[in-house]
Amino acid sequence: MTASTATSGRVATGGHPQRWLILGVICLAQLTVLLDNTVLSVAIPSLTTELHASTSDIQWMINAYSLVQSGLLLTAGNAADRYGRKKLLAVGLALFGIGSLTAGLAGSTGQLIAARAGMGIGGALLMTTTLAVVMQIFDDSQRVKAIAIWATIGSLGFAAGPLIGGVILDHYWWGMIFLINIPVAVIGLAAVLKLVPESKNPKGERPDPLGALLSTIGMTALVYAIITGPEHGWTSARVLIPAAIGIAVLGAFAAWELHIPYPMLDMHFFRNQKFVGAVAGAILVMLGMGGSLFLLTQHLQFVLGYEPLEAGLRMTPLALTIVVLNLSGVGPKLVMKIGTAPAVAGGLTLVAAGLTSIALLGGGTDGAYSGMLLGLVLMGAGIALTNPAMANAIMSAIPPEKAGVGAGINGTLAEFGNGLGVAILGAVLNARFAALVTVTATSLPAALAAASGTAERQKIADAFATGLQTSQLVGAVAVFVGGLLAAALLSRAERAERRAAAANGGANGAASGAANGSEPTGGSEDPVSAA
Repeated sequence: MTASTATSGRVATGGHPQRWLILGVICLAQLTVLLDNTVLSVAIPSLTTELHASTSDIQWMINAYSLVQSGLLLTAGNAADRYGRKKLLAVGLALFGIGSLTAGLAGSTGQLIAARAGMGIGGALLMTTTLAVVMQIFDDSQRVKAIAIWATIGSLGFAAGPLIGGVILDHYWWGMIFLINIPVAVIGLAAVLKLVPESKNPKGERPDPLGALLSTIGMTALVYAIITGPEHGWTSARVLIPAAIGIAVLGAFAAWELHIPYPMLDMHFFRNQKFVGAVAGAILVMLGMGGSLFLLTQHLQFVLGYEPLEAGLRMTPLALTIVVLNLSGVGPKLVMKIGTAPAVAGGLTLVAAGLTSIALLGGGTDGAYSGMLLGLVLMGAGIALTNPAMANAIMSAIPPEKAGVGAGINGTLAEFGNGLGVAILGAVLNARFAALVTVTATSLPAALAAASGTAERQKIADAFATGLQTSQLVGAVAVFVGGLLAAALLSRAERAERRAAAANGGANGAASGAANGSEPTGGSEDPVSAA
């Protein structure tokens, strides 16, 4: 087989002939996974009442899913590259469906937390394989547009969770927010087996079991420390010990990956400023969005008194803005026109402005929804601009045969940023709340229920609203400052790339003339079979 025909099932331009249909299939799988990041947030009052869940229980229900994904994404991406992305995508859908059934039938907080962790295993496989498949079936001419659609579906799943959860809870009990995943998983599995082409790393590199073990332990310990910090105190041994273990194990992971000939994660990626800038931006945008949504859904229900469906409807402008800007092509066109660095800087500035608007104009027990609406639209515009730019920057900095690992890195950053946002902004809220009122209850609803009268309940609600405002402002500052740093790194990397391209162009031109016009040899490409 010649180099020109090494990739079967593809056409000369555009990519795989069924690429758009395949994109729809994998986006359906991705949508299901990402909905479960936020759909649980509107069920907090129901879980607090029916399962007697404390604030710590609620955080674990939300973060157990993200924690397992964060720990396994790199391992899942490496396995997908080695054993086949289609196979791992199908396995992920099956595991996710089984985990959803278990979660829907859970009878206690412990069972639900365990089921959510199990769902995270399937979610890790799905998160890595969907983006990796996009990179394989689209060529350079349409890849940015495809990634924009992929990122839009991801953001839609993340932001639409409260609305979908509200609709379900308006008619059914909380378990249905998980059981609804089962038919979607079944349809997605059938479509994947029928349509998605198989692809894997043609080099057949050896597995890295020690690297997989170290990365999983390190990420799990570090995220555990972040999640439990607000509950136990950031200087307590129960937080510092797992944090130290996580940092030490991740350091050992980095040293091991630099030592072996077939690393699971090539640490030299981090010498690429474009990659590092995109990594910083990915964490920051998810920090702002994840933490904000976690707090806003509670504010809408606990402080302003909206029902789950009403709260979900008031969160939809965020998702609608992302969908309109990216599906209309405005987002990807703007990214391609102005470049990655300006897109990240402008997008994260919009996210910071949105958080500020929500804090100053939409906060408090008497805050106007117009201020919150403005903030949600600004955040949506920023996310629509930033996410495709960052995903494309990360994936383009990684060789095609490592697409699964690249997708694992991208997914790890999203999950880590989300967990970090919930933990950090939640910690700021709790600290501010505790400074304003003294309560012994473990959750806001319990504190309101234990209040002796209307005046005390109002004082508690005001304290929570003040804490919310403070946490949103902290998030806004972090996103803005970090966004400028990420954009500076990306801009510097783009300038270096242009200089290298110009130098290589001159050298190639001289070599071409010396060879009497012979054509340069193209690089190898990760094969995609038509199976």
